[in-house]
Order: sequence, then structure tokens, then C-alpha cells
Amino acid sequence: MKIKNRLILPSILFTIFLFTACVNNERDDILNVSIIPEPSELQINKGSFNFNEQTQVVVTSNNKEIEQVANYFVEQFNLASGSSLKISVSSENSSPSNSIIFTDKNVDDTLGNEGYSLQSDADNIILRGSSNGLFYGVQTLFQLLPAEIYSSEFVENIDWKIAAVQIKDKPRFAWRGMHLDVGRHLFPVSFIKKYIDYIAMHKLNVFHWHLTEDQGWRIEIKKYPLLTTISSNRKGSQIPLTNEIDSIPYGGFYTQDEIKEVVAYAKKKFVTIVPEIEMPGHSIAVLAAYPELSCTGGPYEVRTKWGHIKEIYCAGNEDTFTFLENVLTEVIDLFPSEYIHIGGDEALKDL
Repeated sequence: MKIKNRLILPSILFTIFLFTACVNNERDDILNVSIIPEPSELQINKGSFNFNEQTQVVVTSNNKEIEQVANYFVEQFNLASGSSLKISVSSENSSPSNSIIFTDKNVDDTLGNEGYSLQSDADNIILRGSSNGLFYGVQTLFQLLPAEIYSSEFVENIDWKIAAVQIKDKPRFAWRGMHLDVGRHLFPVSFIKKYIDYIAMHKLNVFHWHLTEDQGWRIEIKKYPLLTTISSNRKGSQIPLTNEIDSIPYGGFYTQDEIKEVVAYAKKKFVTIVPEIEMPGHSIAVLAAYPELSCTGGPYEVRTKWGHIKEIYCAGNEDTFTFLENVLTEVIDLFPSEYIHIGGDEALKDL
């Protein structure tokens, strides 16, 4: 009996080892998937789609926006991988295997304008949706690829493949935005574009650009040149966590040509820019240049401290409304957004 027990124990351990090995092999055939935001539906299957020199990109219609989305994927993939993917137009049924297919055909009606489906296996990757939806599908495709896909230069020795998946996704909210205040801290156009890239990467669709503040006016208005020569500059900035001012001159603004450049860039990423032109509060930078728009006549300086103060546009002065109408006319011409944010917050009623 003792001998039998000694034989049974190793047999049980060996069986457990074999079972564990089989489970591990099963798991090894399923790649890890992490997508932000989490898709509405996600099924991870065994296997993968592997990119190689024969991989093709196919667009199934002569839709310029869809070709633009496909080209956006191709440019970034070729940059990071050193590949030479090219785009061809063909029907889905006649597309060869080893293809990434962009199509607006047979799209699930429930996905709406911004939803997409993505199916990948060893043979093909198929992205379905409208141009907006396909763009968000590309963001998911990037997240399925190795992180090196976001590189701005060729990366060697990367196994370019994605997991076999079935995904359906659409946004819960029509307005998905990020805000950036450039009144207190100015960012160059290159950073603004990178910020838009991050917005698009996470499938957001609105960039709320806070362009005017007590501490600086940041947009060129041709009818009022003092906004860029006086209102865009301050004598110093508040040192963080103190009430002290560093006395380092600080300033700058975006020209109208730069604004147009950023708007065009955002459009390619399916991002709408909503500009904020603050009124009637947070307007001391304007009053420093045009004190006649105030209730007291000044004099004023562009504010160096954060927070808010009682000096604002004078609602009892007709020139105030003429000024704001002229400013907004130029702003509206620059931004195709359906909305223009005119603030309205933190306007004290002392005057």
C-alpha cells in the first residue's frame, strides 16, 4: 500500500504539470489587448495578423475622406516600421488576403457616424465605418500594435502584428472634449498640434482653446492691433505656491495664419476647435490696451497674478459691444465650429 501511494503522488503531480503546460500554451496563442477607452464590444481570439512586405492596404470606394484616413495609417506605419505599404482601391470581395481593408460598406446601422467595427485574423484586418468611425478604428489599430507605432522614426527589430479580435465600438457622448488655457501659459503651435494628436488618440473630438485671459490675450485681431502689442504681454508671472511675482517679462500670441494652420490640422484629426473669448470678466488685459472699454477709465496693466478682479468690460458703454462684435466677427471667420465660447464666469458686480 505504501508503495502504491508513492507511485500515485508523482502521477498526480505529472498530470497537473501537463494540464498547466497545456493551459499556458493556450494562453500564449492569445495576445494581450489593452484599448483606451474600452470598446463597447471586444472579443479576443487565438492567433494574430502579421504584417510583412506583401501586406496591402485596400480602400473599397473612391471616398476622399476614407482614403485620407487610410493614408494617415499608412504614413505612420511606414514611418515607424520602415515598410512601404501603399493604398489601392478595390472591392472588398476582390481584396487579396494579407490586407488591411478600409470600407464604408455593410456598416452596422447602430454604430452611427463615429462608430466602427474591426475584425482581424491571420488573413486580413477589416475596418468598417464612416470616415469618422474609420479614423477612430485606426486609433484602436494603433493601440493593438506594439507601442513603437507612435515613434517619429524607424524602429528596428519589432514584431509588427496585432491580436485576432472582433471589436464594435461607438462613443457614449457626442461631445468629448479637452480644454487648454494658453492665457496664463502660452504653448507653441507645435505643442498645440501634439495636444490635438493626444485628443484624437483617445477618440475625443473637441479641443476647447482658452485664448484670452487677464494674464494675456493670445489671438491676433487685425482690427485691434493693441491686443497683440500690449494685451499679449505682462511684466512677470506669479511664482507657484506664493504671492510673489518673478518679474520676468512674458508674452506672445497666435497669428491668424497660425490659427488657420491649427484649425486645418485639427480637421484632419476629426477634432473641432471651440475658441473661448472671455467676457465680460477676465478682460483686464484688453482694458490695459483699450481702457475706454472700462467703467472707470483705468489705467490698467496686464495682470501678473492669477485669480480674478472686479475690473471688467463696462456693460453701460456702447463701445464695449462694438468692440466685442468686431472681435467675434474675426474669430467666427477663423473657426468653423458651430459654437464659440464667450465665458461669462467670475464677473464680479462691484462696479
